[in-house]
Amino acid sequence: MKAIYDAGATLDIAITLKDNMAKSKSGRVYIDAFCEERSIPITKIRNINDPESIQAIKDAEIDWLFIIGWSQIAKPEILNAPNLGCIGIHPTLLPQGRGRAAIPWAILKGLEKTGVTLFKLDEGVDTGPIIDQWEIPLSEETDARMLYEQATKAHYAVLSRILPLLIDGTAELTPQDNRLATEWPGRKPEDGRIDASMTCKQAHALVRAVTHPYPGAFYDSAEGRTIIWKASLERTSPSDKELKLSDGSLFCTVWERCD
Repeated sequence: MKAIYDAGATLDIAITLKDNMAKSKSGRVYIDAFCEERSIPITKIRNINDPESIQAIKDAEIDWLFIIGWSQIAKPEILNAPNLGCIGIHPTLLPQGRGRAAIPWAILKGLEKTGVTLFKLDEGVDTGPIIDQWEIPLSEETDARMLYEQATKAHYAVLSRILPLLIDGTAELTPQDNRLATEWPGRKPEDGRIDASMTCKQAHALVRAVTHPYPGAFYDSAEGRTIIWKASLERTSPSDKELKLSDGSLFCTVWERCD
């Protein structure tokens, strides 16, 4: 939203989840203050495809609808409501990594790079033509919080670069090569379980992949459940909590006990 205004464009309407529905969403951002400062009308909804959403978009007579950060799939009536179409941003380099949990999977898969893709939405899931992409390098120390922050900055960067072209109508759309497409499934909190059969490298990747803002990696013992927010392959302090795994020990540096 800031990138749109910094590029000299404006928003005619903002649509977000009702407050009581959004409390459990990872990384939820409240847009009320931003909209109030700029006199942007806000519509709070339960589902993007609700009649009130469709009517609000039609009434605003907008050119482009940006659908960013939504887990709900927009149906054709929403996609066809704006004059020019709908634009999404997906935190992978499409067509790689279509689907959900893009940030954890990029770390778990040990990729050398990921990124964000700006694309025009169609009726598929992350299948529409690409408008622009921004790469993000990854390392063996990258964790979910770091990648989340880098992806947020990349959202701003790619939007800032492409908005002038959208405004003057010169942005080019490139169809995705479906032969290169991969799909990543959704993840549940239970998928953060560390099993003793894992290698240290696998467990370390899991800790990094599901740390804040996600629910965290964990293991269960007779003492209860321990959530690990940060770990190291080597001991860094006498207070590190040692976790025995199939090929050695993982050292938990930030953790908490759940009784």
